[in-house]
Formats: sequence, structure tokens, C-alpha cells
Amino acid sequence: MSPAPHASTLLNAATLLLTAVFLPLIGCRAGTKQYVEPRISFTQVPQWSLGDENLQDVMEGTVSGTRQGQRLVIYSKSGSLWWVQPLVTSPFTTVLPDHVWRNEVHLGTDYAVLLVDASYDPAPVLAGLPNRGQGVAAVAVTHGQEKSSSFFVDFSGFRWRVRKQPSDRGGTSNPYSPDNVYTDRSGALHLGIIKRDQRWTCSEVNLTRSLGYGTYSFTVEDTSKLEPALVFSIFTWDYSTHQENYGEFDINITRWGDPTAHNAEFVIQPPVVPANVSRFMAPPGKLKHTIVWEPGRVTMFTAPASARDGAPVISRHVFTSEVPTPGLESIRMSLYAYRSPNGKSPGLQRPAEVVVDQFEYLP
Repeated sequence: MSPAPHASTLLNAATLLLTAVFLPLIGCRAGTKQYVEPRISFTQVPQWSLGDENLQDVMEGTVSGTRQGQRLVIYSKSGSLWWVQPLVTSPFTTVLPDHVWRNEVHLGTDYAVLLVDASYDPAPVLAGLPNRGQGVAAVAVTHGQEKSSSFFVDFSGFRWRVRKQPSDRGGTSNPYSPDNVYTDRSGALHLGIIKRDQRWTCSEVNLTRSLGYGTYSFTVEDTSKLEPALVFSIFTWDYSTHQENYGEFDINITRWGDPTAHNAEFVIQPPVVPANVSRFMAPPGKLKHTIVWEPGRVTMFTAPASARDGAPVISRHVFTSEVPTPGLESIRMSLYAYRSPNGKSPGLQRPAEVVVDQFEYLP
């Protein structure tokens, strides 16, 4: 009679048996993983236009079924040709973590979005759109809308788009309402913060065209009584750029939640670099804020609106490092609420408004 098997021998035999049974099953499951076909959808489409290289609008949507490294390429159609957007030098649109895509595009009659592999080299101009394959994973086409779903306001001889999407500026998700923005009979622009549905809604406008280097001036009514938690910001932003910080520089009227702090600053992004921030006290009264943007140099200064040329200014600063170059940037004005990371700064207590009397641009 043979001796009984040792317990460890039995355990090893059982382990081998289980491995033999389950490994094929695991392999079958891995092999039957279903392929998800990529799909591009549109949530905002610009209006139909024969084409205007000076006019831009936001185009956005969602995409599913993407693989690692894939990006989007947008085209707008003018005449019989498709033109890559937003710029030949910036032909790609990134898919955001929430599967949303968004970019500025020049107006056309039709719009197309391609989901492409990382190695894909988009043509600046096409006579016809490519089919799927050879680096193109999906293609979606839509006709321009009869009327843009964006909101616009005309101010100082320029058309401005009014923000309607939330923004995380200010350390929190701020909602924006186009109803907070209007121009009065004198032509002045009003930006408000108003409580709607138990939430403070903010305001923002941006030019619908890029102006590039030049002098930008803003004549603004008294902002000295804004609450510490409020921010009035004049800044640049470029969806299309590969430069860091979206090519942003700012004039901010705010105390960033600290009632004892100076109430204004000039900034070249990123502000974590001490040399990129110059803070000062903006006095009561109507002020004129000016930005002079030149190659490798940004000069910002604030002066009384009544001051003549050559009169002393309240504050002036020149930045010569990390100065962005023009692309598809737009100048913007925003009024929003700030919340400090530690939650200790006072929150917004009452509605507010900033009135901008005039905007001027000189190339």
C-alpha cells in the first residue's frame, strides 16, 4: 500500500488544476474585448459664413472611443476648399480629460472634425476630406448654423463674444450668464455679478478677432469699492497656442480676498515667479489701463483717465521675460468671484458691476 500524499503535494496539485482551468478563460475574455468605434459629436457650431479670416467663434463638442495619443484636427470650409483650424502653425485640438474638445475657428460654410493618430500630418488646405484609415480614426461634418449659439455684444467698434460656460478662474467653478452683460445708451459696457438661482453668476467678454502686437487701452469707471473677493481682469487668452499658460498676461483689479492687500496688479503668467507680478494701489476715480505688447516686451501702466499724455502715471511696469507671441489670442475682460484655497477669505456679499467706458486699440 502506497503512503498517503503529503498536504503540500495536494495543494500544489490543486493550484496547477485551477491555473489550467482559469487561464484559458482569462484569455478568452481578453480576446473578446469589444472594439469601441470612435465617435465625434458637436455641442456648439459657429454660424454659416462665406468665410472671414478676421472673425472667429468657439466650436466645441465631445468625442468617445479615443486611443492614447490621438488628437483632433478641425477644418472650416470656404468656397470649395477646407482650411485647417485654428492656424496652420497650430493644427491640433486636444481632447480634454472629460472627453470634451474646444477651440476657436474662423467662420465658414461647413465645419469638419477629424480624430487622428499622433503621427498624422494634417494638410493646411484640402479639396476634399479624407476617409477613415491611414491615421484617421473618425470624421464628423456639420453645416454652419443659421445663427451662432454664442452671445455677442458690440462695444467700442468691435464685436465681443459673451461667455456662457462655467470657468474655474478664482479657485472655484464660477457660472457665467450672458444676461449680466450689456451696453448702455452712451455705449459703455457693463459687466455684472448677480445672484441667480442662489448662485453668484459672473461676466466675461472676449474679442472675436485677434489683434496681435499693439497698444490696448481700457477706460474704466471707479473700481476702488469692489469687495475683496471680486476680480476684474483684463487679459489675453489663446486656445490654439502651444505656449505655456495660453499666452496669458493680465491687469487685475482685486485684493484676492485679503482686505489689507493692494487692490491691483500687472501680471505675466505664471504668477508663481515673483518677477512676473507687480502689485500697486489703484485709487478711486475713473482710470485708464494700458497694455503695450511688442516683440519680447509687454509694458503695462495705469493712469487717471483725465491725465494728459506725459502726465505722471499711478503705476507702470515692463516685462521682458516669458512674453508670449501672437497667435489666435483674444483680449478679454472678466468679472468673477475669488475663493481662497484655505477658505478663510470672506466670500462675496452683494451684487457688483464694472463699467468700461471705452476700449481703444492701436497697431
